[in-house]
Amino acid sequence: MRGEPWFAVLPDGAAGAAAAGALRPWASGVIDHASGRPWLVGEWPCDQIRHARAGSAQVAVLGRCPVTTADLARRLDRIRDLNEVERVVAGLPGSFHLIAAVGGRVRARGSASAVRRIFQARVAGVTVAASRSDVLATVTGAPVDEGVLAARLLPYCAAWPLQQAGVWRGVTGVPPDHCLILEPDGTATLRRWWSPPEPALPLAEGAEAVRDALVAAVGSCAKGGSHYGDTISADLSGGLDSTALCFLAGRGSGRLVTIHRQGADIGPSGSGDTVWARRAAAALPNARHLTAGRDDVPPWFGGLTEPRQALEEPPGWVRDTARIAYVTDRLIAAGSYLHLTGVGGDELFSVQPSYLHDLVRRRPLTALAHLRGHRMPWWRALRELAERDSHAAWLAACAGGLSSEPASGGALALTWGTPPRMPVWATGQAVQAARGVLSGIADDEPPPLCRRRAQHAALLQARTAGAGLRQVEQATVRLGLPYAAPYLDDAVIEAALSVRPHERGAPGLRKPLLAAAMDGLVPRPFLGRPPRSGPAAEFYAGLRRHRTELMDLFSSSLLARLGLIDPAALRAALTGPRPPLHAVAPLSRTLACEIWLRSLSGRERMSAMAIGGR
Repeated sequence: MRGEPWFAVLPDGAAGAAAAGALRPWASGVIDHASGRPWLVGEWPCDQIRHARAGSAQVAVLGRCPVTTADLARRLDRIRDLNEVERVVAGLPGSFHLIAAVGGRVRARGSASAVRRIFQARVAGVTVAASRSDVLATVTGAPVDEGVLAARLLPYCAAWPLQQAGVWRGVTGVPPDHCLILEPDGTATLRRWWSPPEPALPLAEGAEAVRDALVAAVGSCAKGGSHYGDTISADLSGGLDSTALCFLAGRGSGRLVTIHRQGADIGPSGSGDTVWARRAAAALPNARHLTAGRDDVPPWFGGLTEPRQALEEPPGWVRDTARIAYVTDRLIAAGSYLHLTGVGGDELFSVQPSYLHDLVRRRPLTALAHLRGHRMPWWRALRELAERDSHAAWLAACAGGLSSEPASGGALALTWGTPPRMPVWATGQAVQAARGVLSGIADDEPPPLCRRRAQHAALLQARTAGAGLRQVEQATVRLGLPYAAPYLDDAVIEAALSVRPHERGAPGLRKPLLAAAMDGLVPRPFLGRPPRSGPAAEFYAGLRRHRTELMDLFSSSLLARLGLIDPAALRAALTGPRPPLHAVAPLSRTLACEIWLRSLSGRERMSAMAIGGR
């Protein structure tokens, strides 16, 4: 943990002071309660925290937020109760944790997007909150949860609230839309602090809200609104999401560096994304533009066998390990202090067909027109539109079908999600363990994130992207460059989800809400560019290049020693010149779990192996 940003939050009681003693060996910073007992302990750059006091109340904002300590103190001076704390940051853009202490009670929350998280565990007899799960696992000696690890072989956004199940026993994640209240006696309760908006705004009105939120989000990254420096960088992939961020960042007074990574499917004349990226670069003459050539950028699955520092949890980005390091090094050399990525754009502005399930009950004629646009077979559309399963019933059905073959043709596209499937190389033990976790979740009958299926899907995907960005930034901060995803700032998510889903993503149109929001800020030719190609070419190029290393990696697999995968079945799936994409797509999740196990300390790995040997 030493050298990386983290913090823990302690209750204002004698037992909280004892828990602080378990955390102090790894901490370089301490902020006390008004009582003099430790409140926050951890490691954080001084420019990443704003802390203010007003009488016996105090608040800390950790992360990216353009607020001064003086302004924070003025806002806090009006707060008399812990329930009023959100007023302190009302209207502020950015992405941050909010920690408060009022009248001896403590409140901690992350962001609704899951870019910032809060975890909890019992330390020295009291509940302690922390920004990282591995911090709490280290101080409590928590073992690996084999069942949850097996469930991590599933797609990460498979089902809500599967992501909340922690890989460390006794360490649980606080739902992103909830805060944790710590009482002086060491007890804790959860309370909702954020709810998704009702999707009632028409496109034109919603586009103005998205524009304002996105301009403010990008502004919080730039000099004058940020503490990072006067040079920021941004991806320029050629897609609308990254192009919009580049034009917004280019409006600031600081310096902008863009980088374009050529893909494996680029033609001899520079087709597709590269052509659009070049056009965008020409329209941004005041920025410095870098290009990472196809032969320079490490392909997927590179660098996986190299030693690495311990990771907090299995990382969804593991296939990109080498290319993230390559791009980050180039951007640091170019002087960047913060890198902007378009992650979250697809999740917010490309609406899943599940919106039709709600639309047909409210606007049947509009739904009929949209059904024609989606070209869904009528027999299947009628069957799925008539289905009324609850979210809990859908989860239970998913648990029972984990070992089934994936349905073809995008079936069940209008339900709560795509039914998850375990990879073909998962053992029966792994399937049973994952089924137990998912069945246990279903038994609790958790409500969906939103009662409307399209809103549920959009928010789930946004949180999945947020969790991925959070993991990526933990890696890039080690290299010296923080990352930011303005689309995943809470204010942007709220603005986007306020728009009617059938207008946010109408069939035949490419992200109409984002295009309308950026009209006048981004040249119109970029607002209507055709859809981009998928990642299949990148996947197969990386697989061809690193197939031997992957085979060697799994020949001594720790997952196999735990009884969770069958290496022979995995090798069979990877062999051949071009194995079917659906058969090998789960490889990234399996790699994430394998690499994570290998990154653990000796004690943690022995604990995991002992569990597997029971």
